Amino acid sequence: MDGGFRPMIHRRDFLKTASVAGAALATGCHTLGTSHTASVYELRIYTIHPGKAEALHNRFRNHTLRLFKKHGIESIGYWMPADTADQRLHFLLRYPSREARETMWKAFTSDPDWKSAQKASEAAGPIVAKAENPFLVETDYSPKVRTGNVSKGGVWEMRTYTSTPERLSHLDARFRNHTIGLFAKYGMGNQGYFHKMADQPEGDRTLLYFLTHKSQDAAKASFAAFGKDPAWKAAREASEKAAGGSLTVNGGVKSVFLVPTDYSPTR
Repeated sequence: MDGGFRPMIHRRDFLKTASVAGAALATGCHTLGTSHTASVYELRIYTIHPGKAEALHNRFRNHTLRLFKKHGIESIGYWMPADTADQRLHFLLRYPSREARETMWKAFTSDPDWKSAQKASEAAGPIVAKAENPFLVETDYSPKVRTGNVSKGGVWEMRTYTSTPERLSHLDARFRNHTIGLFAKYGMGNQGYFHKMADQPEGDRTLLYFLTHKSQDAAKASFAAFGKDPAWKAAREASEKAAGGSLTVNGGVKSVFLVPTDYSPTR
């Protein structure tokens, strides 16, 4: 089934060969295929100092988003974990290129309005304890990343897969040809699939993607049904046979459920 994995597949071939995915597309899933954008994404994850969450949200709500827009930085989405004990703000930004990002970010951090907002928000002490910011690019099979109420009141899930470097292409092929269509079949919304840029840590072995679900319980039910699907079992077996083993390292699948903030452009 997957023994002849190829690193790229055209949309017309995908629609011919992935019957399940084709059915999913017909029922309203995003159009899938090669991404034509050269955009660069930045996933920023801020670990918030205890008791400082509202100060951080107020800064974003009242200042940061406006200043990002002023300097050409596109806000895609802002989320907090559904588990309220996990105080990490996740947000996704988009730029025309990596070079543009450096120029835009420098202008933003040099802006007197930003410096004033940052100083005022941290009058009682630092807000962010830790910041992570991997740079990402869309996979060729990612649906178009959209803003707006795409989850329709549901929850988001960010999933990160770590493969061995030589097996990432096999993992991509399985998602391209099978997994995304089966996700849609079981009611999961495909919202964006990314690789880390080549110069990022584990850039040659990371797949990161976002799904939407009606609820966490719905996600659990969807994945249970997905895991029992004969088409998934066959695809998994064929892909691992072609790759010579599991496509992810031990413990290499991580998930966090997210809810949009009130100021997020994407819900």
